[in-house]
Amino acid sequence: MNKTSMKIIFYEDRNFQGRSHECNSECPDLSSYFRSCNSIRVESGNWILYEHPNYRGHQYFLHRGEYPDFQQWMGYNDSIRSCRVSPRHQGSFRIRIYEKEDFSGQMMEFNEDCPHVYERFRYNDIHSCQVNDGYWMFYDEPNYRGRQYYLRPGEYRRFSDWGAMSPRIGSFRRVHHVY
Repeated sequence: MNKTSMKIIFYEDRNFQGRSHECNSECPDLSSYFRSCNSIRVESGNWILYEHPNYRGHQYFLHRGEYPDFQQWMGYNDSIRSCRVSPRHQGSFRIRIYEKEDFSGQMMEFNEDCPHVYERFRYNDIHSCQVNDGYWMFYDEPNYRGRQYYLRPGEYRRFSDWGAMSPRIGSFRRVHHVY
């Protein structure tokens, strides 16, 4: 699927009512298009939404479907201020998590989802990680609940590199793209 066929529609009111704005590509600042975002329709593609401009703040991964209110995408409020398309990945998945910053301390490598970090890793905190293959989503609570952090392939030397305020990660899973 090419980028020109990606499509997401934001609505100011619940149930796809009120002023709307359509996006076909990433947008670092949606502030001028709507005051609040209370419902979303993803017609194609997989999207990462951000609470603040320039891809900052709470993050949400949405795939094709209808989200009639912000609780449907696990939103904390009605603020969506930037978005980007999540690239398609059709390969393996591999991530290394570390107990301390700069890839030090205890390390574990995963290629599967982890519903409860403490049960597998024996630490409550992840201070750094390396995403070697695929795209991953961290959650600050077990069983894929709470705040979300989208990780692309690369190195994250400290938890602030993936946008977190603390190193507490309760679970993580592979991002499977739906088209």
